[in-house]
Amino acid sequence: MIKIIDWYIIRKYLGTFSFTLAIFTVIIVIFDVSEKLDDFLRHQAPVTEIIFSYYAGFIPFYLNFLSPLINFIAVIFFTAKMADQTEIVPILSSGVSFKRFLWPYLISSTVIFLVTLIFNLFIIPETNELKIDFENTYINPKSDNTKMYTHMQIDKNSYVYIENFDNTLKTGYKFQLEKFSGDDLKEKLVADRITWDSLKTRWIIENYSIRKIDGLKENMVSGFKMDTVLDMRPKDFEIYDNIYQAMNMRELNERIDKEEIRGTGVMVDLQLEKYKRFIYPLSAYVLTLMGVSLSSRKVRGGIGLPLGLGIFLSFAYILFIQFANMFALKGGLHPLIAVFIPNMIFGVLGIYLMIKAPK
Repeated sequence: MIKIIDWYIIRKYLGTFSFTLAIFTVIIVIFDVSEKLDDFLRHQAPVTEIIFSYYAGFIPFYLNFLSPLINFIAVIFFTAKMADQTEIVPILSSGVSFKRFLWPYLISSTVIFLVTLIFNLFIIPETNELKIDFENTYINPKSDNTKMYTHMQIDKNSYVYIENFDNTLKTGYKFQLEKFSGDDLKEKLVADRITWDSLKTRWIIENYSIRKIDGLKENMVSGFKMDTVLDMRPKDFEIYDNIYQAMNMRELNERIDKEEIRGTGVMVDLQLEKYKRFIYPLSAYVLTLMGVSLSSRKVRGGIGLPLGLGIFLSFAYILFIQFANMFALKGGLHPLIAVFIPNMIFGVLGIYLMIKAPK
């Protein structure tokens, strides 16, 4: 049952969180405008694109990234203020256990968890696509949009090699397609060029020759132009590092399934992106537990000490996330373990602080 005091804490929690979220939005936009203004002017970015593409994607992305920090600060701020105004002592003195005192915090953190999870799975990928397209066009455009020396397995028996692929023209040069039956080569296609036809959603192969092998017999066929369907798309050759952040869950799962066959070396990046969308929202519970345990004690000097400690720990949490990602990308740590590590470490710390908190 939710009582009046529970509603009071829930309003305090969600109200402070929303207000802090608004403050951080203004701050990060001001700093980003001052940093990116030269890029906007140099590449002549339209104002409408800046507002409705870049910042429409920029604000959700960074608020989602900083939500653990914002949540932690909000919890510590209003809880320490309650403790400083001697509001918590009467609650605990009336016979309410500390676990029962945590109930409205649990409800509020569940609301934040669900909202963050929905954003991670359905909204952030779409807004990221707006932001990333803008960045790759007006902020960090690549002078050479060509991917070199690509080897790819497109199904169980077929292997592709493209010497260079121009992402602007959607055209690959020096193309080879080899088909095997077990360890035996059955067919090899060599072409000067392969181009993506977006209307027919298929590839056009030009100046090709096909060598078919049947035991000791071989047959050669050549031609000028041929349409074909291959299990690959121009997206598979994009060279931007941030492209996975703009994939929705369906596209991400499809890319992971294909990567298991192709083995192009981006599996860890794909798995990290997938697991982060599910696991990181759990920080709402972990950091709320830590924040309440840290700030529910009344201390001399007001809320300054708990708030300062909270800011330090929230930045430490974000730093742990970055270190864990690097260990997954460079050190061979499994992506699922890397994503769980920050919540595991800070969850144990939160339980310890809860045990030591005043009762």
